[in-house]
Amino acid sequence: QVQLVESGGGLVQAGGSLRLSCAASGRTFSNYAMAWFRQASGKERRFVAVINWGGSRTDYADSVKGRFTISRDNAKNTVYLQMNSLKPEDTALYYCAVHKRATYGDTIRPTDFGSWGQGTQVTVSS
Repeated sequence: QVQLVESGGGLVQAGGSLRLSCAASGRTFSNYAMAWFRQASGKERRFVAVINWGGSRTDYADSVKGRFTISRDNAKNTVYLQMNSLKPEDTALYYCAVHKRATYGDTIRPTDFGSWGQGTQVTVSS
C-alpha cells in the first residue's frame, strides 16, 4: 500500500497561482500513473489531471485545460499540480491518487485508483 501526503493548498485571489505537491511512500512510485481529483463542498469528487508512469502522457479535465499542469519527479516520489489563473470555481479539496496501473485508459474513473491522500484545501477568493 502506498501512502500519499498532499501539500501546497491555501487561500489565493482569483487570477493567482498555487503549486500542489503529493509525496508518496511505501511502494514503487514510478510504476504507476498518478492523478489529481477535487471535491467542492456538497459536490462529488471530480477528475482534474492525470499523468502516466514516466510523465510522457498527461490529460486534463476541460475545466482546467490551459491553466493547470501536472508533472512528476520519480526520483523524489512526488507528483505536482501547477495551478495558474485560478478561479473561484476552482475552490475545493484537492486529492492525489495512485492508479492501479502504469498508464490509464480514455476514461478516468475513481475506481481505477488504489490509494488516496487526505487532501489539501484550495480556496480562491473573487
